[in-house]
Amino acid sequence: MRKASRLFEIIQILRLARKPMTAAVMAETLEVTVRSIYRDIAALQAMRVPIEGGRGIGYIMRPGFDLPPLMFSIEEMEAIVLSLALLERTADEELKQAARRVNRKISGAVPAPLRQAMDSKALYAWGTIAQPPAGFDLAIVRRAIRDEQKLMLGYRDELGRATERTIQPIALIYYSQTANVVAWCELRQAIRNFRSDRVERCEEAEDFFKGDGDRLRELWTSGWTETNAPA
Repeated sequence: MRKASRLFEIIQILRLARKPMTAAVMAETLEVTVRSIYRDIAALQAMRVPIEGGRGIGYIMRPGFDLPPLMFSIEEMEAIVLSLALLERTADEELKQAARRVNRKISGAVPAPLRQAMDSKALYAWGTIAQPPAGFDLAIVRRAIRDEQKLMLGYRDELGRATERTIQPIALIYYSQTANVVAWCELRQAIRNFRSDRVERCEEAEDFFKGDGDRLRELWTSGWTETNAPA
């Protein structure tokens, strides 16, 4: 177990303990040596974590101490770092900017050992960076999914034919080069995938499909779809 993860776990153990915890018990729980626990306790005390006690008598946490609102293990922090890096490769400009804000907020809230994991630049997401679709903003689709609002599309099918569609969007699928809008198509009366690079125009309709989003997603995930058919 890495040091940052051990520090987090020791704090958790002491916060939940009803009596003093010896280094031997914590070492057995975390599968490390007693010497490592002594060093970790000293490191936490140096960071002004209110741990009292000593060798042979055990350690307690003074009442009133709580973890910061954001506290992760080192593995969880690495998962966040990689997820934000992958998000940077999508074509959704609004989400990419949101990811950068998340990165700054987390970096400012977590302790120094975890902040180092975010700033180390040791994890990368590689591959093609998707280009934003020319005909619309993916933020409009995400908002319509949340609000269960219909969209009107100017769309070209796989044969290049221009069509006008009114859709009920229920999901977005992000690929390395494009994004697909999953929606109930009122023209086809079926669930369809609409490729973002074929959308020439996207406008919010005045109509909504309130309460139907979950039902349509159940249809989609249950297999009763025709999403592989031409849109």
